[in-house]
Amino acid sequence: MTTPTDTVTLERRIAARPETVFGFFTDREKWLSWMGADGTFSFEPGGAYRTGVTGENVASGRFLVVDPPKRLVFTWGWETGSMPVPPGSTTVEITLEPTAEGTLLRLVHSGLSSEEARAAHAEGWQHYVDRLASRAEGTDPGPDAWMQQPAGLGPH
Repeated sequence: MTTPTDTVTLERRIAARPETVFGFFTDREKWLSWMGADGTFSFEPGGAYRTGVTGENVASGRFLVVDPPKRLVFTWGWETGSMPVPPGSTTVEITLEPTAEGTLLRLVHSGLSSEEARAAHAEGWQHYVDRLASRAEGTDPGPDAWMQQPAGLGPH
């Protein structure tokens, strides 16, 4: 059972409809437009994904819930890099709530057992949700500066 002490929560208002935002979590090209350089994705319950997020850091897991355009749940972990969060060891839940201005995105990443892991993932998700919001709102966030960092810097 997870507790709030092993969880990172992030909320972000996005000036785009939930259907638009959801598409950035279920389409390979759209996903890679805000996070990652390459990857394979099977966007269905039980489907696996593997993506190079930054430098040599590769994240992988499985989709558990795909409920457009409201909710997406997937396991998360790192195959490579210095962060001790093995693939499938944590869970990310994305909920999208319609608002008058567009969408309230809520991301809850649970199962992060160390303060180091929570801090790194809080920073990482903030960085990538900002990039996602730009894409969903129709602007270009530019190249991901974290892509150029050597392994060991930025998110792990």
